[in-house]
Amino acid sequence: MVSFAQQTVGGGPEIEFEKEVHDFGTLTQGGDASTEFKFTNTGMEPLIISNSRGSCGCTVPSWPRQPIKPGESAAIKVKYDSNRIGPINKSVTITSNASNTPTKVIRIKGNIEPKVAAAPAVPVKQASPGAPVSK
Repeated sequence: MVSFAQQTVGGGPEIEFEKEVHDFGTLTQGGDASTEFKFTNTGMEPLIISNSRGSCGCTVPSWPRQPIKPGESAAIKVKYDSNRIGPINKSVTITSNASNTPTKVIRIKGNIEPKVAAAPAVPVKQASPGAPVSK
């Protein structure tokens, strides 16, 4: 019995990210916890991202729905719910037609500290018009 496997020789779409991990560092609760993962199609055919899924409901990715032509760049935006206090270590799994890595995982990390309540303003007593003034 002879079988033939279909091979793509250097011609399929390929996805290459500028970075695969984003470190937010320390954020304050409720602050902006969104970032972009820029990528380029370094292959010879259009790249199609069919899905992008966060590891939990607190990590929400958005991705380009149109094909990315060879040589073109785009970005996957990732937003984290920064109302959750504590360390961040989440992943986003990307599914595409890339011949080099059809399933790719990118990560976000950091730490969210609680908001510090502002001290109530202390009223400043104004001198009354008839009060003695020191010289």
